[in-house]
Amino acid sequence: MPSLPRMKTVKILAVLGAALLLAACGPKTVIDGTLQDKADAPVIVKLLDVNKYQVLDTVKTDAAGAFSYKPELQENCPEFLYLFYGDKKIASLLLKQGDHVKVTADTLGNYTVEGSEESLLLQEVESNYAQFMLDMARLSADPDANQELSRRYVDYYRRGVRYVMEHPKSLTSVPVLFQRVNDGLAVFDQPTDGILFGSICDSLKTVYPDSRYVKALEREAARRTNLLQISQRLQEAEQVGYFDIDLPTLTGTNAKLSEAKAKVVMLYFWATTDEQKLFNMDTLIPVYNEFHDRGFEIYAVSLDVDKTAWATVVRSQQLPWINVCDTRGNQSPLITQYGLTALPTAYFLVDGEMDPNASISDAASMRKYLQSKL
Repeated sequence: MPSLPRMKTVKILAVLGAALLLAACGPKTVIDGTLQDKADAPVIVKLLDVNKYQVLDTVKTDAAGAFSYKPELQENCPEFLYLFYGDKKIASLLLKQGDHVKVTADTLGNYTVEGSEESLLLQEVESNYAQFMLDMARLSADPDANQELSRRYVDYYRRGVRYVMEHPKSLTSVPVLFQRVNDGLAVFDQPTDGILFGSICDSLKTVYPDSRYVKALEREAARRTNLLQISQRLQEAEQVGYFDIDLPTLTGTNAKLSEAKAKVVMLYFWATTDEQKLFNMDTLIPVYNEFHDRGFEIYAVSLDVDKTAWATVVRSQQLPWINVCDTRGNQSPLITQYGLTALPTAYFLVDGEMDPNASISDAASMRKYLQSKL
């Protein structure tokens, strides 16, 4: 078979390379916007990275206030993108690869969007939530409005349930499920809400299995399912409201969880990773020193298989609470009994009874919880 001329071969390879490049890039996503009455002004584009903003870029408006931005989005992985003017959020978008949207906004947070049904749904979700929070703030300031306050909360909760059930394959259901009334209360705060989280997660995984938001929802669904299972076990328990633990301390003697005598006991599962060692020093020790004399104790269970490494960290950090180690590591039955999906994880026992709805994330939330109990 005669070979192709060299020049023709090179051209064919170039055409194939260009075609492959175009296929890899996929259709472009475009945001064409106008910031009213703001010429040569900076518009900051941020991406929601599960629970924090990530700045993607800053674009300048022209003399007419117009701007354009082309975010790089992955196929089947829509992203929550937000436009800011200074510290003010001026538009919220939920875009998939290939969307071409037109946004008109002002500096007060009023905006319109065309070209994305998901972004329109997100705008509706955020508008309803903002109105709910305004209503709750107004009613909370009125000492005679407790009944109306409860009614508004229940009504909004039911509307939220109806929304996610009607939009099981829309990513706009994710922020609805994570909405909060305040730092201590989520809108979806019932133990049985874990079932709803799991159901919506299963639906979204069929459409967006690689989405960072779906994966976050899956983790939260697992956490809530575990809490529900623990709550059910507690209701079925005849004598003790939790699974007792009896493990060795630094001295070789055992310490039982049931013998930790304090009004509030934090059952703390951890391992000696750098991140968790930092959490001990920056969060737990200051909070422990502040509340220990008021009736707060920590029963810390390490799941390190290396007992010597655990003992070294406890001694070097001078951890002042009850420290025990379960060298069975990820084979420990405590993982199943307490529904552990990640470390660290903490539960609170108040007057000897477990509070399955209490959790910790930072020093401020711990202090707020302990102040309400001690």
